[in-house]
Amino acid sequence: GEAGFNQAIELSAECLSNVKLVQEKRLIGSFFEEIAKDTGKFCYGVRDTMQGLELGAVSTLIMWENLDVARVTVRNKETEAESVLYLTPAQLEKSEEHFKDKATGAELEIIDNQVLTEWLPQHYKQY
Repeated sequence: GEAGFNQAIELSAECLSNVKLVQEKRLIGSFFEEIAKDTGKFCYGVRDTMQGLELGAVSTLIMWENLDVARVTVRNKETEAESVLYLTPAQLEKSEEHFKDKATGAELEIIDNQVLTEWLPQHYKQY
């Protein structure tokens, strides 16, 4: 009955987690193999990775679940031009440095601010 079903789930949980672990090891292994072979078929870092996504050049994305980076959309108050910044919490605190247009000195207004690890799974199909 139900008790047997629950026991089967508990017993299979370890096996299923081992399968996931094996898949993750293979994925990381293939990433390091590309690096070792210097194929150029890899990138790392938030900015390079997001640029690769925008260009449609990413077939597999590995993202650390504890990545502490915000995706911040800003608008130039003078030109109305929008852009996206990828900032750490420490960078977000230095608003005077990151929220002024470097060319004109115009203030940049925050339109959207989301944790990248939450934003990307919702929007990856755009890439």
